[in-house]
Amino acid sequence: MIAKSRRMLWCGVMRRHRSAIVVVALLLAGCTTISYYVQSIGGQLRLISHREPIQTLLNDPTKDAKLKQQLRQAQAIRDFASQVLKLPDNDSYRSYVQLQHPYVVWSLFATPEFSLQPEQWCFPIAGCVFYRGYFSEQAAQKFAQALRAQGMDVYVGGVTAYSTLGWFDDPLLSSMLSQGEVDTAATIFHELAHQQVYVSGDTAFNEAFATAVANAGIRRWLRRHGGRAAMHAYAGAWRRKQDFLDLVEETRARLAALYASHKDAAHMRAAKRAIIAHMRADYRDLKRRWGGYNGYDYWFEHPINNAKLAAVAIYREFVPDFVRLLKVCGGDFARFYQKVEEIGELAPEQRRARLNSVRTCS
Repeated sequence: MIAKSRRMLWCGVMRRHRSAIVVVALLLAGCTTISYYVQSIGGQLRLISHREPIQTLLNDPTKDAKLKQQLRQAQAIRDFASQVLKLPDNDSYRSYVQLQHPYVVWSLFATPEFSLQPEQWCFPIAGCVFYRGYFSEQAAQKFAQALRAQGMDVYVGGVTAYSTLGWFDDPLLSSMLSQGEVDTAATIFHELAHQQVYVSGDTAFNEAFATAVANAGIRRWLRRHGGRAAMHAYAGAWRRKQDFLDLVEETRARLAALYASHKDAAHMRAAKRAIIAHMRADYRDLKRRWGGYNGYDYWFEHPINNAKLAAVAIYREFVPDFVRLLKVCGGDFARFYQKVEEIGELAPEQRRARLNSVRTCS
């Protein structure tokens, strides 16, 4: 099941042992404002300063029993990630931070009014990505308001986790535990996958890779620890997720055809509203097919625009290609990662063509 928040990468800080002067000097070499980097640095440093070793918490008799159980399970998942999925074996997710709210950051996506292509912003290390991340919802909404004033479609969504790509030992966050075992596992696997392979400037490639790793990891985790009922529940959730993503893609295809018509703005605005209304009607049909399952209601309860659709589509585009590649690698994660790294070194157009056509792991 899609989590209520959007997972993302984070890139506004440097290695923890470098001086603040070097950090700021590098950050200011980027292409966004000083204030944006200031909030990035401040937010990351606040997290670091509040980290507590998980083993210390488990040994503390005053800590809540439910939290301890969640932490034990998260540590078992973390061990599984490195031992079975061959993801980085480091100190990420070996410490814990209790947040005061359900999200750690808020991600912002933006598109032109009559385009599905998301805006890009460029940062040190991560390159150019399709979103901006804020530790303050107020700051995210302020920037969103400025973009809307320019006539752009904007979407701001809460984020339960992010990756510093190995520059820091990312902590386990209370937001990562809120949705239960499967979501905790998906988040840990997804974010560690970003540490394993990351191609600067290619958001769709990176997110699809991490999504494919997380899905494969969950299936293996549940086969070993979940039992038949848990596997069945996850399979059902995955099918509903694919139905939802199909609906997003169908809607994007309709909008793409509309925008390619280059009709006058008034006509396209009216047609855009009609297409989105059609999407909502199709969702009601989906719910009936699902027997009334309403897990995606939260998504439809708020405005839908190009940016919100793009925020979903980014996480799916190349997932089938990565799933197929893992299969032809015989489910061997080490070989799979090596092949993904090789493909990631290609130029963007070659990368996409190779990913789409690869049929062997040699």
